Amino acid sequence: MATDVYHRLARHLDNLPGGYPSTESGVELRILRRLFTPEEAELALALTLLAEEPRVIARRAGIAVEEAAPRLEAMESKGLIYGIHAPGRPPQYMAQHFVVGIWEFQVQSLSPELVRDFEEYLPTLFNLAAWKKAPQIRTIPVGEAVDGELEVMVYESAEALVRRHHRISVAPCICRREMRLLSEGCDKPLETCLSFGSGADFYQRNGLGRAISQEEALALLKQAEAAGLVLQPGNAKDPTFICACCGCCCGVLRTLKRYPNPASLVSTPFVAEVNPDACEGCGICTGRCQMEALCLEEGHAVLDAGRCIGCGLCVTTCPSGSLRLRRKPDSEQPRVPGDVVASSIRLGQARGKMGWAELAGMMLKSKIDRLLTPK
Repeated sequence: MATDVYHRLARHLDNLPGGYPSTESGVELRILRRLFTPEEAELALALTLLAEEPRVIARRAGIAVEEAAPRLEAMESKGLIYGIHAPGRPPQYMAQHFVVGIWEFQVQSLSPELVRDFEEYLPTLFNLAAWKKAPQIRTIPVGEAVDGELEVMVYESAEALVRRHHRISVAPCICRREMRLLSEGCDKPLETCLSFGSGADFYQRNGLGRAISQEEALALLKQAEAAGLVLQPGNAKDPTFICACCGCCCGVLRTLKRYPNPASLVSTPFVAEVNPDACEGCGICTGRCQMEALCLEEGHAVLDAGRCIGCGLCVTTCPSGSLRLRRKPDSEQPRVPGDVVASSIRLGQARGKMGWAELAGMMLKSKIDRLLTPK
């Protein structure tokens, strides 16, 4: 029975937009066994992508609300589900994608065994065909890489995104923490991942991160640029997080680097370009580039535009000013969804799993369950 519930949970997670594909080795089931007890896995099957009160989830799961409520609270504290706690209202809980979601919430509870399982699963987990149509994150340039003549939308500026929020948290980068557990990776700053709004509340409430001010968050953006970290918010105009990623640890960037043309798989409005006549051949840019898009040939930098993801890290430290960013033509810029719901639905459509019709059906079922459940 315990084995069966993990298979059912794996299918449940795979039917969410983010996906959780099966493997021949069954590593995806090993991961779930490490994270969920059989009772937690069974209760997780009753959650959807809609935030709902324990009484509604309890009815769907066929258990008493007095049993469901503390179990849901405990599951949230383990990062297995997402909770929203609004003042004066009962808590609400919802299912989470495995990535981005459950996995990132394990940042404070990793073990070498769990990390090795995740590394085995990583090549299967990322569906790059779907990612190309609807990535979960996008790349934006570091602020100093943007000159005054370059048109930049508000949602393309990390500073502008941070200034929208006053509830902000910072957490360790799970990717660099993973690699350090395996005695690999780099020594770049660890505490760099920003969350906003209810996401910040979630991280703080469950001991995953700490609250910081807007000024501290802006300082972290400068630290990320100095350390050569790529800024990657969620793929929405109003994202709930910004990651600061390195090419040696980040699961997304490591996966993209395996392909000859990573630029075709990412959501980015910019690409770098080189003026070879001005280049002094110092090679600083080749060390800064996290996608191996730059090399030195005959004493000057050469850019492989197919590998460039437009992060601007090469631009900010170029002593000769021979590197700059330019905006791609509109036809080459992926559309950025307005919010995380639209982004999630778009990913579900790309995977053939969930679209707006399915979401409407889920909302209707949730409404019926609420009406049938006494307060």
